[in-house]
Amino acid sequence: MAKKKSTTGFECTECGWQTVKWVGRCPECQSWGTVAEKGVVTASTAPARNLTAPAQAIAEVDSSVAEFRPTGIGELDRVLGGGLVPGAVILMAGEPGVGKSTLLLQAAAEVARKHSQQKVLYLTGEESAAQVKKRAERITALADGLYLAAESDLGQALGQIEEVDPQLTIMDSVQTLSSAEADGAAGGVTQIREVTASMIEAAKRRNMTTILVGHVTKDGSIAGPRMLEHLVDVVCQFEGDRHSRLRLLRAVKNRYGPTDDVGCFDLTEDGLVSLADPSGLFVSAMTERVPGTCITITLEGRRPLTAEVQALVAESQAAQPRRAVSGLDSPRVSMLLAVLQRRAKLAVLMKSEAYVATVGGVKITEPAADLAVAMAVASAALEKPLPNRFLAFGEVGLAGEVRPVQGLARRLQEAKRLGFTHAILPKNRSDDSYGIPDGLAVREVGSLPEALDLVLF
Repeated sequence: MAKKKSTTGFECTECGWQTVKWVGRCPECQSWGTVAEKGVVTASTAPARNLTAPAQAIAEVDSSVAEFRPTGIGELDRVLGGGLVPGAVILMAGEPGVGKSTLLLQAAAEVARKHSQQKVLYLTGEESAAQVKKRAERITALADGLYLAAESDLGQALGQIEEVDPQLTIMDSVQTLSSAEADGAAGGVTQIREVTASMIEAAKRRNMTTILVGHVTKDGSIAGPRMLEHLVDVVCQFEGDRHSRLRLLRAVKNRYGPTDDVGCFDLTEDGLVSLADPSGLFVSAMTERVPGTCITITLEGRRPLTAEVQALVAESQAAQPRRAVSGLDSPRVSMLLAVLQRRAKLAVLMKSEAYVATVGGVKITEPAADLAVAMAVASAALEKPLPNRFLAFGEVGLAGEVRPVQGLARRLQEAKRLGFTHAILPKNRSDDSYGIPDGLAVREVGSLPEALDLVLF
């Protein structure tokens, strides 16, 4: 007989964290007063049962059932590691209106066209089937093997899966589905946990790829209990600015592939278009040399992307000159302005307004862009343009030193491919050597004043 014991349990109503003792503040989501008693929890020691699938030697396991199946959308396959894996459960998270449903509807149609013998089921809990079809007609995502169903009840959704027998199921979204067996309203911690567990069980039992759409909170994290991210196999984050057409897809967690790659999409009226070479979006089309502009190459995962930093320095009559930053980390730009003022002796910045921004709405968080930001600001302050086909990358410290960055070889190859002829980069202090492509003149610098002397003085 199994031994049982009963204890009182407590659960955070915000994130679902559980404990056997009450605490005033949840240690998982840092919320106050959200830990409440959830009733009696029965713990038991389960008895051994007869095996239905005995263990196999690892050499005898058939791995062909877990091979990647491309979706037909190149950037999506890149992030997933090669495509969809049968039986995998993928969580696609992003802000409302960023394009999650559009991307998945296009992927569903492509899979249905590419694999005519397979069926794809699109379950929507936020829109009607007619509304989804309207969008599918607009983005040309109609396919014979694509089935639509508007369901908000978990039991009905599982019934649709049994009836259609799909190889790919998309649930849009997991927050709208509710189960009659669980307490609370749809979107609550208990409901999300029950819905996700049921969908995962169905996916594993039927060897069916399942994509769950999830919303995010105000701070950008995935809404619902954190255990949701641990239960699924892949967690993808779909990002984008409402005022920009660029959309980025990242894999935060991936049991079947890398998590250091990024997919780029262009949001158009006809849907999302994969961008195999998005560098042109982040560089202005001006041909003449203008003070205050500098090109850099950032790494989004393993992918080099060319970006342009623009700066404007203007005289100010205010006691505290204004500083405005767009697309960059504002505290880091303020630090670079102080380094330029003290280490590079640019006293004009003390009483001048400074405006620093990126082109195309791209957001740069990598420290390797420090040198390009500093060069752009110095060029604007001195009213001297930088040379044509010139770029710079390197991290700048408070002492004015230029520190090495990772991925020098990939950055230089991308610079050569795009036709750049001159580059300034940090001195290579690591053991990893890199080759300089033919036709690219490279100068290594150890400090910010040294870099400015080479180009502007």
